[in-house]
Amino acid sequence: MDFLDFRILDVIDIVLVALLLYYIYKLVRGTVAINIFIGIVIIYLAWKLTQLANMQMLSSVIGKFIDVGMIVLIVVFQQEIRKFLLLIGSTNWGHRYRFLRQLKFGKEPLEPKHNIPAIVQACYTLKEQKTGALIVIKRNTPLEFVTNTGDTMRIEVNAPILESIFYKNSTLHDGAIVIEDNFIVATRVILPVSDSRAIPLRFGLRHRAAVGISEKTDAIALVVSEETGNISYIKDGNFVPYTTKEELISILQKDTL
Repeated sequence: MDFLDFRILDVIDIVLVALLLYYIYKLVRGTVAINIFIGIVIIYLAWKLTQLANMQMLSSVIGKFIDVGMIVLIVVFQQEIRKFLLLIGSTNWGHRYRFLRQLKFGKEPLEPKHNIPAIVQACYTLKEQKTGALIVIKRNTPLEFVTNTGDTMRIEVNAPILESIFYKNSTLHDGAIVIEDNFIVATRVILPVSDSRAIPLRFGLRHRAAVGISEKTDAIALVVSEETGNISYIKDGNFVPYTTKEELISILQKDTL
């Protein structure tokens, strides 16, 4: 009879827990933490099963393990917890989940905030010259903590400006540039470097810095390798695959709306 006494709040409870687990999974997917996350879920389910089966001794042992393990998890999932809190604390949920974009109600579609074709064109020009570059595009998370390390600017984005900044003899080419609302707001910026072991050894400090800023914020980054000329697009601490210039532009436009 208890099963039949199923309230609407129970359904909401299950849905919210499922959503929470889904977004946690999205945060740790593609990292070494995913195996730990799966292990935790299995242990928790085993704990609940032992409680339902009234296996008191085993349930007590697993329960104590979970209690002590919570402290360890805070240390292990430090980066993931930070990203999750940044996601929760974002003030612009419409940008992240695109719920409002799907409800047009007769309004015009949103225009791109950034001149993405110009940014990508500059990257491809630098690629041909094998000139290194690191471009960070702000989304929702404030980036003052990194822009304060560089030189403040207010230059509208265009391909020639970007190419001249990263020209090898330019005094501004060192470090990263930060773009906000289609304006270059800082150059020679120092970014936090990721210590992730998942980054292949062939990538240097530019790529590690790009991964670092995308781990700590929701910003996205483009890196042009000085050695190979390859262009990497990095988002949420991961390398985003693409095949053509047009596909890269399309992905960036979608991610920066």
